[in-house]
Amino acid sequence: MPLHRIWYAPGAISEQDKEGLAAHITKLYTTLGLPAFYVSVLFLPVEEKNYFVGGKKNKKFVRIIVQHIARQFESNKQADFFIEQYEKILAPFIKERGLDWEVSIEQTDRNLWRENGLEPPLYGTIAWKEWVRLDKPVPFDEKDNVIG
Repeated sequence: MPLHRIWYAPGAISEQDKEGLAAHITKLYTTLGLPAFYVSVLFLPVEEKNYFVGGKKNKKFVRIIVQHIARQFESNKQADFFIEQYEKILAPFIKERGLDWEVSIEQTDRNLWRENGLEPPLYGTIAWKEWVRLDKPVPFDEKDNVIG
């Protein structure tokens, strides 16, 4: 499950921009084969009086932390490709508006993740394809969770 936490000063990102950014982020993952319901985007406004960068108040900085659980990058090339695509998505909403930003991506242990209490199926299996088709977690038979 990709979780995107986006901290920003109020007014830096509009309601319309939030919807557009969330839609583009979700599309990036569905294009790569993940079901849309895996993608969560949280917009977390932080009052200027509580937002410091370099020890100074800052209303033009956006901090983004992405947490990947469902899939991990298998190579630096994959990671580079992803971050390049992600930066292209951010550009019209952040860069082109004169905001500064920082992005980091954490890859966490898939074994410590559940969806509605279910251990998610392995990528590419019959069970996985069913989750993608239905766009929600559903129980599955372990025989449908075998790669190959």
